[in-house]
Amino acid sequence: MAETKATLAKADGAATRVFAPIVLLALLALAPTLSNAVDNPFLIRLFTRAVIFAMAAVALNVVLGYGGLVSLMHAGLAGIGAYAVAILAFHDYDGSKFVGIFPGTGNLAISIPLAMILAGLGAAITGVVSLRTSGAYFIMITLAFNQMLYYFFVALQKYGGDDGLQILGSLDFFGLDVSKRATFYYFALAALTVETAFFALLVESRFGIILRACAQNERRVVALGVPPLRYKVAAFAISGAAAGLAGAMWATGQQFVSPSDLSWVRSGDYIVMAVLGGMGLVWGPVLGAIVYVLLEAFLPAWTQFWQAPFGVVVILIVVFLRGGLLDLVGAKGARGNGGGRG
Repeated sequence: MAETKATLAKADGAATRVFAPIVLLALLALAPTLSNAVDNPFLIRLFTRAVIFAMAAVALNVVLGYGGLVSLMHAGLAGIGAYAVAILAFHDYDGSKFVGIFPGTGNLAISIPLAMILAGLGAAITGVVSLRTSGAYFIMITLAFNQMLYYFFVALQKYGGDDGLQILGSLDFFGLDVSKRATFYYFALAALTVETAFFALLVESRFGIILRACAQNERRVVALGVPPLRYKVAAFAISGAAAGLAGAMWATGQQFVSPSDLSWVRSGDYIVMAVLGGMGLVWGPVLGAIVYVLLEAFLPAWTQFWQAPFGVVVILIVVFLRGGLLDLVGAKGARGNGGGRG
């Protein structure tokens, strides 16, 4: 009897993990309809911001929730993707060539993959150095790399420097005009869906199992003859590429990118989103990003010191919902560093 109950409970949990993200994404798809119903275009912008932040938080959670690595450079990696799109659009509008060789383009089918490649390479290169450390040392090194990226883009005076870079030309994706708010929203939501599905499969693969094992007991992984650094660098690179996708979407949606988007504080925001939603499942940070953006938007209407009640909400969730907001919907993932189910 006890085994039957355990089996049913496990089946219910699996069903929740499968259907809950589908329901969540379906509800997000209704945002433009809701915006039109209440005649408030701001809602589309608000949920677009939430979707893009969710993409970055999901990317971070691969190394944070499954790899046990607290990275403070994902804002910088997202910034690489954002500037890749903006700089290519700048040269397309200007008619000039990047470093006198490469022509610009407003075609996102070209600039988004390039943004992901550059962000992934940046993550891999910095990961080779930073992943040789752990704990507080890893956090400080990723923070240092993030600030290096921040000041690098501040120094690019040709592309706006500290003032940022405005995208003046038109952007499209295989002819799809993404300048319309609703169109771009669905475009970003589709990208989030694909990203979440990809990572859900990744963490359940042999690669994901080894990544979680490295977070739980790296010495045992080494004893089994598996090189943990190789897997951690690969995970960091994949996570960085996904962050680059989020950055590319951010630049496209805002038609503007600034070094302030690369601040290490933004990296901290992504961590809060992941923890808030729940690191036990791949889609947990999506829930966290939505709640984060909604609180950020509506709390200032009650008080100018909105950060105080926001902090209280985060503390209460961390204390009473150890699995984040996922616990409220009954989708509990595995606990502990690197533990989790997609």
